[in-house]
Amino acid sequence: MHARSLRRCTGLALLIAFASAPDAQAQVRRCVTAEGQVIYTDRRCEDLGAQERAAPQRPALRSTHRAGCARTLRDLVFEVGDAINARDPNRLAAYYHWAGMSNAQAYATLGRLDAIAQRPLVDIVPIMPAGTSDADAWRRPPTGLRFEQTQRNGITPARAAFGLHRHLGCWWLRG
Repeated sequence: MHARSLRRCTGLALLIAFASAPDAQAQVRRCVTAEGQVIYTDRRCEDLGAQERAAPQRPALRSTHRAGCARTLRDLVFEVGDAINARDPNRLAAYYHWAGMSNAQAYATLGRLDAIAQRPLVDIVPIMPAGTSDADAWRRPPTGLRFEQTQRNGITPARAAFGLHRHLGCWWLRG
């Protein structure tokens, strides 16, 4: 099987796992091939001729709501902040709205989420709708979240922004 076909099948398996079992927490492995290519899979890295590359583990805080479904914006901000502080791209990916995404888009998004999860978090800032005054801010939900971070050196600023999407009673990050 060609590497491209293998990546396509692996990506499809990953997306099916996210879509078909929203309550299950599948273990997604981050594997690195001998050529340095990163592959996200639910299979053993050795089966793909690669080695597992795990993110550093840090103790994480636990919330009282079900993982993967943030019923409030406060829960979403807490969970994504906790996932970034734990350097856990899989937990961060659990709060991303994957529906309607192609394999190529999913791989690009996973890479982006991994990069975000590896950088130190400074703050999570709401992005308010255009024309929102300070008096209206408490009545209107934000349209997105901006992650204020630093590069790994702890000095150089970095930012990432995501839209917000409400689906099936949960708040999700979106492209």
